[in-house]
Amino acid sequence: MTTAPSFRLGSVALPVYLPGLLFSIGEGAVIPVIPVDAARLGGSLALAGFISALIMVGTLIGDIPSGWIVAKVGERTAMIGSAVAALAGLLLCILATAPAVLGIGVLLIGIATASFALARQAFMTTFVPASHRARALSLLGGMFRAGYFVGPFLAALVIGLTGSTRAVFVVHAIACVLVAIVLLVLPDPSAVLAERRSAMRTAPAAQTTEGESVAVHREGLFRTIARHRQVLARMGFAAALIGGLRSSRMVILPLAGVSLGMQESSIALVVGVAGAVDLALFFTSGQIMDRFGRLWSALPSMIGLGLGHLALALVVWNAVADGSSGRILWFVAVAIGMSLANGVGSGILMTFGADLAPRHDPAPFLGAYRFTGDAGNAAAPLALSALTAAVSLSFASAAIGVVGLLGAGLLARWVPRFIPRTPRPRT
Repeated sequence: MTTAPSFRLGSVALPVYLPGLLFSIGEGAVIPVIPVDAARLGGSLALAGFISALIMVGTLIGDIPSGWIVAKVGERTAMIGSAVAALAGLLLCILATAPAVLGIGVLLIGIATASFALARQAFMTTFVPASHRARALSLLGGMFRAGYFVGPFLAALVIGLTGSTRAVFVVHAIACVLVAIVLLVLPDPSAVLAERRSAMRTAPAAQTTEGESVAVHREGLFRTIARHRQVLARMGFAAALIGGLRSSRMVILPLAGVSLGMQESSIALVVGVAGAVDLALFFTSGQIMDRFGRLWSALPSMIGLGLGHLALALVVWNAVADGSSGRILWFVAVAIGMSLANGVGSGILMTFGADLAPRHDPAPFLGAYRFTGDAGNAAAPLALSALTAAVSLSFASAAIGVVGLLGAGLLARWVPRFIPRTPRPRT
């Protein structure tokens, strides 16, 4: 019996991770200026918020067809096409003279983002074995998080130097051009690893990176969804809850800071520090998942986010009841605690998707799976706004916290059923 060769991604790490970092830096730069530019074009506050949300709507629209596109043309071609599509959307944003034109451009950027992210996840799913998958995907997620962290600071620098928000869209356009150059100049990691696998193959059948022989057969998008409907219904719903808790955190922290009477600069500082804490844990999450199993990362993350929302509700309620703003330290503590919980779960959604997807043709499944998570991302802020308007911010935070704890229970039930614990790799 032959021993499976150890997995090495180092030789193709630069073309694997650098495009995601560049693309996310550009997107992270433009996201904060979209509502500002919409208002500058004459849009109302509500319209500016709607245009900002179109980037998430575009991602939802692009999720499912992007799986079909990646399966047809391959990961690298899909990523280059996504960069070109994002460039078209950015050109509309730069030339926009009305909010409607800006909105179309933002929608195109969101659609391009869906295909770009799915292409790299499909590569990881195909080539990275289960023993290393969480670390590889957590590092990929860390690249996106790093970009979203650096992007706003870069946007502030560019605006300070040029005095124009439109210049920030040019920054993203330059990032897209660099992405295309990197993908064209550096070796295609899919081709490199496929060639390496072919050289080590001993059986005539196609092999996975884990030494399993499989027949290479591609299914259509809707047939894939139908065949995996039970997994998508259960684990997809769990992904939506995880995505919802995460996006709710990003919305509710600034709102809680405002309700406590904090200055805008102070709120931004707290959110920035919390983001740094979140970013620092992305590789630790992958280590935990690969060594001890997926639940050891997913459950602490969901429980922590749920308890964080409940604690934040208590802080806001006490401040409103006392008529004082002396709860700032508690707010800072809760914000950092929620970031710790979120950081521990870094990469969990991509890892779940990679674990569940078919090895030979993952893209159609991943498109449907990503749609469910992104639906939660989009729905949670809307639910938060509705509950806040109908009752109060503290009630909305508490309600989402309860949903998070219920989601942890669903994960405890479904993850062992659909994702058996990955054995710890031998050293």
